[in-house]
Amino acid sequence: MILVKNLHKTYGKVTALNNLSFTVNDGEIFGVIGPDGSGKTSLFRILASVLLPNSGSAEMNGLSVSKDFKKIRNIIGYMPGRFSLYQDLSVEENLKFFATIFSTTIEENYHLIKDIYQQIEPFKKRRAGALSGGMKQKLALSCALIHKPEVLILDEPTTGVDPVSRKEFWDMLKRLKSEGITILVSTAYMDEAGLCDRIALMREGNFIATDTPQNIINSYNETLLAVQTENMSASLSDLRNHPKVKTCFAFGNQHHITVHADLSISDLQHYLNEKGYSTVEIKAIEPTVEDCFMALTNNP
Repeated sequence: MILVKNLHKTYGKVTALNNLSFTVNDGEIFGVIGPDGSGKTSLFRILASVLLPNSGSAEMNGLSVSKDFKKIRNIIGYMPGRFSLYQDLSVEENLKFFATIFSTTIEENYHLIKDIYQQIEPFKKRRAGALSGGMKQKLALSCALIHKPEVLILDEPTTGVDPVSRKEFWDMLKRLKSEGITILVSTAYMDEAGLCDRIALMREGNFIATDTPQNIINSYNETLLAVQTENMSASLSDLRNHPKVKTCFAFGNQHHITVHADLSISDLQHYLNEKGYSTVEIKAIEPTVEDCFMALTNNP
């Protein structure tokens, strides 16, 4: 459904996309996972035909995003990172406007947005600018779907949205996939990676790994430990100073560390006790996609 070859984009001396190549299969949820500034938005804007690359090509169902952009815009639904609907129009007016642009009606494709739109329909007379973050997200998705696109392009759709709305949103995406829609979604939330069929981990305009979430986790070959102490800030520095600790990063209320194979948990416990920590918990853990991303970032 999506074919990208050697896509390159620069802004002055800054390289946003570095000869990127990948494919997205028909009917899959493909996630682009990476921090802010990694190039996700530039990639999605090119695929949505609103930005031209410096070089390379991108096709959507056999159509060139640069040469066939008028046709491309009829087969895609694009939800940019920022809320871009008309804030002075009501919920209903926004939806009718976007349906009219694509020569359709709300009634014609209501079955496609029903599960989403029913949650905001009680507020259909409210101005879009007065909606909460989660409601704005649902309205934007409804407007992107109202013409029944073949491909849905979602640029960080859950940023700044509460955890309940994030879960609801991903439940919606699974239902849309069952309708045969191909979904390309970017996010900075590593925990959302496991909800995709395949993911690409992105850094500095490059894909550093592309596979199913489980296969990426299976490729992790470090000894990974989780450490907790009564003074997490100080222990972060002390752990990083240990000669047999390879990496140490703060993960919520724990530190995730990778160590050399000959460093035992009891040896590390003794080291931290000698440093003055009285409450020390250390356990071996299974890696997450975020651990894999950190490992790939530090060992390119």
